[in-house]
Amino acid sequence: MENKLPTRKDLRLKDYDYSKAGYYFVTICTEGKECVLGTVVDGFMKLNNAGEMIKKWIVKLNDKYENIELDEFIIMPNHIHFIVIIVGADPCVSPPRISDSAGTHTGVPLHTIIQWLKTMSTNQYIMGVKEGQFKPFYKRVWQRNYYEHVIRTDNELDEIREYIVNNPTKWELDKYFNS
Repeated sequence: MENKLPTRKDLRLKDYDYSKAGYYFVTICTEGKECVLGTVVDGFMKLNNAGEMIKKWIVKLNDKYENIELDEFIIMPNHIHFIVIIVGADPCVSPPRISDSAGTHTGVPLHTIIQWLKTMSTNQYIMGVKEGQFKPFYKRVWQRNYYEHVIRTDNELDEIREYIVNNPTKWELDKYFNS
């Protein structure tokens, strides 16, 4: 009898090269949307030790990958939002397509950046659980997938930045809120 894993919906744009210059809005949720990164108090995010650790790894993205810049970000109780810029991007340009003949990436692909962030933070989270610093988790810290949106205009970039900054003030209305 064949063991079939559930099929995950492909959230990526078909034929889009996620290693080329661009602005990307990324959301990563904790597994089961568990609130393990802190709490929202009076419209402000109060990070716990695990949230501070995640912040450290988000900030280190700039050091790890020289072709990216970290823009606005927020760590919420059970998810993170951030804008990553693959250097050389113009937000007013339509997404470039992969050349059929090229077959190679021009820089580090977005999924590699996300994978590194998840791996490093998960490894440190596991150590923190063993040391009694962080809340234990079931199966994994992060959900297997993540959400990304290619930002195409200056107006869209401004709206997403505003959304990120104001996310704690609207926590109870957030789709990731679980009371």
